[in-house]
Amino acid sequence: MSLPVDANANANVEQKVVQYENFINDVLRRDLQKVLEQRDLVYEKISQYLQLKNTIQSLQESGSQQLKTDVDLGCNFYVQAEVEDSSRIFVAVGYGFFVEMNHDEALRFIVKKTNQLTAFTEQLTKDSAKIKANIRMVLEGLRELQGLTDLPDSRGRDVL
Repeated sequence: MSLPVDANANANVEQKVVQYENFINDVLRRDLQKVLEQRDLVYEKISQYLQLKNTIQSLQESGSQQLKTDVDLGCNFYVQAEVEDSSRIFVAVGYGFFVEMNHDEALRFIVKKTNQLTAFTEQLTKDSAKIKANIRMVLEGLRELQGLTDLPDSRGRDVL
């Protein structure tokens, strides 16, 4: 009579293991991937702002109002352009809006925007760490459900 109870208990354990594995793969790993992709996009924006900052600083150092540059027409087609007066530029401020600024205004804006974006990346990094901790916790629960022994800590080493 104990055989059906053990078989039923094993079936319940196996069912729980499958549910936890699905939760890890369908929810936690997907959430982690979304957070990391979002963080990468924010890092890309920071890089673009810093590139603009360097360009503005080089314009200020050269003291020239004229600027020759390559303009992307789309699909990686570039054309050479000449800007007669580069004292005022248009800066992307977000949501598809651009604001005309002089160099000093643009530099102040870039500092504020990169600080804001950096704080956002720090929050995304914390979120990814929480998701990784949740994945690890669920994996530990799975290990206990399956009755596996503790895995040796490969990061540590013997002192003697």
